[in-house]
Amino acid sequence: MTHFYRTALVLGVAALSATSTQAQERQGTPSTTAADTLYCEERRLGYWFYCVKPPPAQELQQPEVEPVPASQELDAITSELRELKARAILYPTEAHVAAYIRFQRAQLDRASLFSDVWQRAIWQDPELDYTLERPVGAVAKKQWQDARSAERDHVMARLSQRYGLFYFFSATCGPCEVMSPIVKGVADRWRITVRAISTDGGPSRHFPDYRVETNQRARLGIEGKATPALVLWDSATKRPIPIGYGVLSADELQDRIYLLTSKEAGHDY
Repeated sequence: MTHFYRTALVLGVAALSATSTQAQERQGTPSTTAADTLYCEERRLGYWFYCVKPPPAQELQQPEVEPVPASQELDAITSELRELKARAILYPTEAHVAAYIRFQRAQLDRASLFSDVWQRAIWQDPELDYTLERPVGAVAKKQWQDARSAERDHVMARLSQRYGLFYFFSATCGPCEVMSPIVKGVADRWRITVRAISTDGGPSRHFPDYRVETNQRARLGIEGKATPALVLWDSATKRPIPIGYGVLSADELQDRIYLLTSKEAGHDY
C-alpha cells in the first residue's frame, strides 16, 4: 500500500470516527475514536495529542483569617499611645517625642473624623437628634423655653386645688431670710396655702402666722434638721413630696414643683 493510500485510509477512518463521535455526543454517551486509538494507544503520542488530559489545577485555598474585634484594635491603639507617651517622658529623645506626637496626631485625626460622621448622622436622622427634644440653638431654645413656661404656668394655676406647702425655717437661719420672701411670692402668685413651721420657735416677718415645730418633720417622713426646707403635701394621696433644701430661686422652685407633680421620672431630661 502506497503512502497516498495509507494517508487516505487514515483520513477516512478519522472522518468516520468523528461522525460517530458527534452522533454519540448527541445521544449523551462517551466515545473513543479510531484516531484516538491510532495516535494515543498505538503511537503513544501522549500529551501532544491530548490523549491524557492534564489534571485540573487546584486552587490553593487560603485559610480564612478571622477578623480582629474592633474593641481589641481600639485597646491596641490606646496601649501603643500610652507606651509612646511613657517612652517620650522617661527617655525624651527627639525621636521618641516625635514618634509620640505623630501617633497622637493620627488619633486626633481619627477622633475628628468620628465626630464629623457623628454630626452628619444626627443631621440626617431625626430619631438620633436629641436637640429636637431639648434644643440648644438660640432661636429654638427660646421657643422651647416659652412653651415649657406656658405649660408650667398652666400646671401651677391648678396646683392649689390639690397641694399645700410646708415651709420649715429658723429665725436664726441666714438662708431662711433669703428664701422666705421667695416662698411667699410663689405661693401668693399661685394661691398655694403655706404652713410655715419654725424649727427654733423664732418668728418670721414673712409668715407671721407660723407654728412651732412639734414633730411635724417626723410625721412627714423628713429626716434631718436642715433649713430652709420645703415639702409639698398631696391631699389626694395623703403623702408628702419633698421639694428641696437651701435657697432656691423662684423659677427653680416652680420648676421643681411642676416636675414633681406633673412629670414622671425620665420623661423630662
